[in-house]
Amino acid sequence: MHNVQATKLSRATFMFPLALVLFEFSVYIGNDLVQPAMLAITKEFGVSSAWAPSSMSFYLLGGACVAAILGPLSDRLGRKKVLLGGVAFFTLCCLLILLTNSIESFLTLRFLQGFGLSVISAVGYAAIQETFEERDAIKVMALMANISLLAPLIGPVVGAFLIDHVSWHWGFIGIAFLAFLSGFGLKAKMPTTKQSIPKQPFSYIWDDFKKVFKNKRFLSLTLGLPMVAMPLMLWIALSPVMLVDELGLSSMQYGLAQFPVLGGLILGNIVLLKIIDRLALGRTVLLGLPIMLLGTAIVVVGVMLPQYFIYCVIIGMTMVSFGEGISFSVLYRFALMSSEVSKGTVAAAVSVLMMFSFFVVIELIRMLYEQFHILAYGFSCLALIVLWFSFPRRALMQVLQERREAGEF
Repeated sequence: MHNVQATKLSRATFMFPLALVLFEFSVYIGNDLVQPAMLAITKEFGVSSAWAPSSMSFYLLGGACVAAILGPLSDRLGRKKVLLGGVAFFTLCCLLILLTNSIESFLTLRFLQGFGLSVISAVGYAAIQETFEERDAIKVMALMANISLLAPLIGPVVGAFLIDHVSWHWGFIGIAFLAFLSGFGLKAKMPTTKQSIPKQPFSYIWDDFKKVFKNKRFLSLTLGLPMVAMPLMLWIALSPVMLVDELGLSSMQYGLAQFPVLGGLILGNIVLLKIIDRLALGRTVLLGLPIMLLGTAIVVVGVMLPQYFIYCVIIGMTMVSFGEGISFSVLYRFALMSSEVSKGTVAAAVSVLMMFSFFVVIELIRMLYEQFHILAYGFSCLALIVLWFSFPRRALMQVLQERREAGEF
């Protein structure tokens, strides 16, 4: 464990998460700017457009593969050292991808760039949760989410512009520059945690992970996270193919279609910030998930009535993203705090489960999409939200009941 005294959110203490969110923005736009360019990239490499979603799934797989190392490593070496090293590695990989000349080498670099996702989730988020008090930590996560959501809003439009007027290569140059800048901010403003974890062999990491994964509540809450986040992830991965390839929208129309959907997520996070101090912690989840369920049902209606699909999918996914906005940060906090093991290790376990889930589901739905098209997309979104109402909801209700009995609101 690190001896970190929780602090209140203020203008001075917010400088660290502001520097972190700049790196988070560069990592996220590393996906959102690239996805609309994937149709041009697959054409340049002479492969099928069915490879387009693989750019995102390999990005997520890269994050999943190193999370188990980065979290415990930051417990022992300090969050700041590992975070700064991750920023430098991500920046380098963004520049190296400019040299690729095949889909295989491109996806290899995408896999390595994905390490940046784990740097944020297994190291950066753990530092946020340790640095700030409970409700302030959730507020910081929601504020960071709103800033980082500029990536999926700006990314598709910028990506479309690059495709039409210059080259996708310039996108990676810009991403590398942003990541490079964030490194300076983190070096100056990130608190250096006092290390108090015993100097034990790294074999103890395995023992820590066993403790985490044997925790049934941790597993239930953590496996619920990708169920909540996956419909929007599928939208980001598949919307270029659905809207451009199938419906014939232009690259710019595709980019503009992202605004209401991702705007719903921003609005959800703003609402969370406004009401979190007025409601029992976790209440927003019980409000958000039914909204998400209704949204996915509207998407399925659009699937069954293809002439209305574009309207139904935008309305439905906007509702889904709004529900996610008022739910996800709270669910993440509950999952992270469901184990007493050092938070770097717990955050790593959360990241591993989430990103492997993302990779498997995106690749599975990608293959189903080749056969069943929008039918696979719509029913998959609905099934994921329906599934959350099983064991993840039961685990959440147990947490809320315990907090109520303990007088925590």
